[in-house]
Amino acid sequence: MYSAGNPWGGTMEIANGGETTEDERSRNLTTEWDRASISHQYQNHGHLDETQQSWLLGPPEDKKKNKYVDLGCVVCSRKLLKWIMWLFLGAFFIIALPIIIAKSVPKHKHHSPPPDQYSVALHKALMFFNAQKSGRLPKNNGIPWRGDSGLQDGSTLTDVSGGLVGGYYDAGDNVKYHFPMSFAMTMLSWSVIEYEAKYRAIGEYDHVRDLIKWGTDYLLLTFNNTATKIDKIYCQVGGGIPNATTPNDYYCWERPEGMDYPRPVQTAVSGPDLAGEMAAAFAAASIVFRDNNAYSSKLIKGATTVFAFARDFGRRTTYSRGNPYIEYNYNSTGYYDEYMWGSAWLYYATGNTSYISLATNPGIPRNAKAFLMVPNLSVLSWDNKLPAAMLLLTRLRIFLNPGYPYEDMLQMYQNVTGLTMCSYLQRFHVFNWTQGGLIELNHGQGQPLQYDVNAAFLASLFADYLNASAIPGWNCGPTFISTDVLRQFATSQIEYILGANPLNMSYVVGYSNKYPKHVHHRAASTPYDKNKYSCTGGWKWRDTPNPNPNTIVGAMVGGPDKFDRFQDLRANYSYTEPTMAGNAGLVAALVSLTSSGGYGIDKNTIFSAVPPLYPVSPPPPPPWKP
Repeated sequence: MYSAGNPWGGTMEIANGGETTEDERSRNLTTEWDRASISHQYQNHGHLDETQQSWLLGPPEDKKKNKYVDLGCVVCSRKLLKWIMWLFLGAFFIIALPIIIAKSVPKHKHHSPPPDQYSVALHKALMFFNAQKSGRLPKNNGIPWRGDSGLQDGSTLTDVSGGLVGGYYDAGDNVKYHFPMSFAMTMLSWSVIEYEAKYRAIGEYDHVRDLIKWGTDYLLLTFNNTATKIDKIYCQVGGGIPNATTPNDYYCWERPEGMDYPRPVQTAVSGPDLAGEMAAAFAAASIVFRDNNAYSSKLIKGATTVFAFARDFGRRTTYSRGNPYIEYNYNSTGYYDEYMWGSAWLYYATGNTSYISLATNPGIPRNAKAFLMVPNLSVLSWDNKLPAAMLLLTRLRIFLNPGYPYEDMLQMYQNVTGLTMCSYLQRFHVFNWTQGGLIELNHGQGQPLQYDVNAAFLASLFADYLNASAIPGWNCGPTFISTDVLRQFATSQIEYILGANPLNMSYVVGYSNKYPKHVHHRAASTPYDKNKYSCTGGWKWRDTPNPNPNTIVGAMVGGPDKFDRFQDLRANYSYTEPTMAGNAGLVAALVSLTSSGGYGIDKNTIFSAVPPLYPVSPPPPPPWKP
């Protein structure tokens, strides 16, 4: 029934379980219609039931209203802003605060990881060159038993201001042979160009540069380096006729500081071999010293001058021919390998395409017998540069791929380089091996180690070339060989030299606890005291069974025989004499194998002077004739 007082119908009473007066019912009714009162009751007495909610015209209001903060460019919830601030504060305590505390607390100096065995041996091998220095020695030379010497060398020459003072003594005698000295400087420079990061990592970069400069400074004195055309090169200081009984560097046993006999200077008026090697040394060193523009330019000028001498058609006889002062020890057997070697280095140093054109001229490898695969020609030495020259030119093909007109010859060089590497592997039976694991690259003759370290360097370097270009290996006939196999060969030879041999002896003096103590070396075997020993008076130091009084650290001796036997006898130079060329190869091999400074080569520095290569279009085919 419709009620005026109740438009929806039904009673307006709310049962409360007891009697209520009229006034109370009136107040209750008024309150029920008062939204504010209902809201107030809701806030203070909890949730309304569904019936009570249905009386309201809208949904109940939230317990709390969201509040916002105007940040200017954005408006965000105050609640969200608080969360963000708490997150930043938490991050500060979790991340930033520990870092600040760690930075402020004094800490102990962290040492670098210990160097591997190759780095340890490399430090020592470089010291050998300090012991071989001639001339006025720097105060930081580091060899307490060596002093100034050879200060009168070349003093009678009228065209050399100050004489031929400086350079290096070659081996255990006091002779300065410029041919193997140049080769040693080229090898050191090559190793620095390829592995500069490693030298820096072990702290030897400045040292090895100083050693190279000591050699190239001296070699620049041996000809007129201010001229563009020369007619002679001084090729040796000291020495003598073998088996002579007059005082000379072979007959006398005197320290360099005590030399009192004549030291003749040998002159070469022809010598493409000597001049080609000197050009290689200067050109390679110019890349090492690229940060010294004046000196680098001087080296390049010297390289171009001596190479022009080497290419002079009227001077193409070997520098040693007919000279008994040279032939006995460093007789050269040819010069076309030096043509290839020197022109390759000159191309890298100058970017002049005439040099790469010469290096890839078919007449050069033909005269050098590069493609005949004669085993002896795959052995790198001071006399034979073929395997090194072809590897150096293979580098050009692998990384720059210049294409025509060089491609055909470069491809042949790479093929022969691969076969050379195959010949080093025992499975192919090209060379004999000792039972202890040393390859006999000189067919069991004396002083074998100088050849083995060179082969180890070439193998390790070729593996790095392939790895740097993501090539996993190469083929030896039908057999695929991985680069790891080549690295194992290089490692096996160096480890044999460092002591992994049947005698458990290191052939590098000062490395490990067992090494030769009777090195064939005049300065190391003669006491460094105030006594003056005459030419023959020094023989007692040569012949004494006692160990050398001075340890020539880092010297790699000649090495064992083909039966892995070694005689630690000073008088037997075949076993115990070190050489410049041998130690240069040892240094190169060691730096290529060390893990200090990371792995791999510097691909680009050697090409710094090489201009962009745009392949030349091949000539058109001859016209068709019916």
